[in-house]
Amino acid sequence: MTTSGKAVSPASTRVMNLAHFLTQSARRFPDRTAFVWGEREWSWRAFERRVDAMATALSARFGVSKGDRVLVQSQNCNQMFESMFACFRLGAVWVPTNFRQSPSEAAYLAEASGACGMICGAGFPEHAKACRAASPALHFVVAIGEADFGESYDALVETYDGQHVAEAAVERDDPCWFFFTSGTTGRPKAAVLTHGQMAFVITNHLCDLMPGTTEEDASLVVAPLSHGAGVHQLVQVARGVKTILLSGEKMQPAEAWELVEKWRVTNLFTVPTIVKLLVEDPVVERFDHSSLRYVIYAGAPMYRADQIRALKTLGPVLVQYFGLGEVTGNITLLPPAYHAIEDSPEARIGTCGFARTGMRIAVQNDDGDEVPAGETGEICVIGPAVFAGYYENPAANAKAFRNGWFRTGDLGHMDEEGFLYITGRASDMYISGGSNIYPREIEEKILLHPDISEVAVLGMPDPVWGEIGVAVCVPRSGADPQSIDLRGWLDGKMARYKLPKHVLFWNELPKSAYGKITKKMIREEIERRGVFGAAGPGQ
Repeated sequence: MTTSGKAVSPASTRVMNLAHFLTQSARRFPDRTAFVWGEREWSWRAFERRVDAMATALSARFGVSKGDRVLVQSQNCNQMFESMFACFRLGAVWVPTNFRQSPSEAAYLAEASGACGMICGAGFPEHAKACRAASPALHFVVAIGEADFGESYDALVETYDGQHVAEAAVERDDPCWFFFTSGTTGRPKAAVLTHGQMAFVITNHLCDLMPGTTEEDASLVVAPLSHGAGVHQLVQVARGVKTILLSGEKMQPAEAWELVEKWRVTNLFTVPTIVKLLVEDPVVERFDHSSLRYVIYAGAPMYRADQIRALKTLGPVLVQYFGLGEVTGNITLLPPAYHAIEDSPEARIGTCGFARTGMRIAVQNDDGDEVPAGETGEICVIGPAVFAGYYENPAANAKAFRNGWFRTGDLGHMDEEGFLYITGRASDMYISGGSNIYPREIEEKILLHPDISEVAVLGMPDPVWGEIGVAVCVPRSGADPQSIDLRGWLDGKMARYKLPKHVLFWNELPKSAYGKITKKMIREEIERRGVFGAAGPGQ
C-alpha cells in the first residue's frame, strides 16, 4: 500500500483465531450433528461447550496461556479433536504426536517442543511417565479415560462446564500447531504452523479439493487426527460438516463402508494404501457409497493399477494432492476430471497435478536455478501455505530454504502446461554402477504384474556396484511367489540396468501410522532379517 509514493506498513497483522471456525458453526448450526463416534453424537452447540470448558480448565487450573505448548498423545477420539480447539482458543500451540510412537520417542517430542503440559490417552501410562521424566517444563498431565497418571479430561469438562474463556488475539505468524515430521532422516522436527498460514490452507482446501462443500456434507476419518486428517477435519469444521470417527484404532473396511452408507458420507481423506484396502475388499459391494463426491488421497502417488481399480469401484471421485507437512499439503492438485480409467493424453497419467491456488512451484537444479520443462530437479515451492520454519532448529531451516523457496526434497519434472511429475524422494534415488536409478518408475512397472499387490524398490549397499536394486513384493491373494519370475517379466519393459537385482516376497510391507509404505522401515526390516548377510547383497 502506498500514499504519495511512500510505502505504508500495516499497523497490525492481526488475523482470526482458528478456534473461531468452531464458534461460527455453533452459531449457524447449533443443533445439527457436529461429531459422531460410535453410538455417541455431539451437536455443534454441545461440541463448542465442551471445548469452552476444556479451554477454561487449561487456563484456570493449569495456567496455559498464549504461546504455551500442549503435547497430545492419543488415538482418535472426540477429546483429542476438542483439545485442538481448546489450545487454539487460548493462543496455545497444539502438539499432537504419532500415537504409535514409543514412550521414549514421545518423550523426545515433549522435550523438543518445550511442552508445559500433556493430554494423554489412558492407554499410554508409560508415555506420560517418560514425558514427565524427560521434560521438567511439563508440569501437568490430563488423562483421557480412566487413568491414575493425571486428572480426568471429562471430569475437568464437567467441572468447568458452562464457563467461557475469551479467544486469544492472534497475529498471522503466531504458532497454532507443531506438526512433527515423520523423521525418515534423523529425529522428527517440529514444523511451525501458524494461524494465518492455516487460514489460507483451509480456504485453499475448500477451493481446490472440495468445492461446493456445505453443512449438508459428512466426512469420515480413516487416518490419525494428529497429522493430515486433523487438517482435513479442521476444514470440515469451517463449513459445519459433520465428522464421523471409526469406532476403534484399526480401520476395518466393513465398518468404514457401513458408516459411509449410514451417514451418507461425501468426503474422506486418506493415503493410497488405505484406498487400495477399501476398494479391494469384497465388502465394498455390500454397501451404498454413491454419496461419495471426493475421496482425497495424499502422502504418496497412487499407482496406476490401483487408480483404475478405485475408479471402477467408486466412480470419478478421486482427488490427489501433493504436499509435505511443512506446506500442509498445499503444492499440487489433481481433481477428478484428470483421473480416468482409459489411458489417454487427457488422463494425465503419472502426474500429481498442477499448482494449488496461490502457490508457485519451481523445479530447480543444485544451484537453485529453475530447469526447463521436462528436466528433472528438486521440487521447490513458495506461497502462503509454506510453514514458518522448524522450531528452534536453525540448521534445518538453513537446509530447507534457499532464496526464499522451500525445498521439498522430492525430485520431479514439469511439463509445458505446468503439470508436475514426481520421480521420487531425493533420498530414495540410488546409484548403481554410476547410473542414477529412481525407484518410482520401476515400482509402477512391477505393479502391472497381475500377481503383485504391493511393492517397494530400494537401493542396498553392494561391494561391486555401490548399490543395487532390491524389490520387496507382496503377492496377490492366492498367487504362488515361487511361480513369479518378476525379473523375466520385466525384461524388455525397461532398461536392463534398472532391473532389480534381487526380488523378495513378503506377506506384507511395514507401514507408518498413517498407512504409508515407508522405505526406512523396509530397509530396517531387511537388515533385521539378515536377508543378504553382513557383506550386503553382492556377497
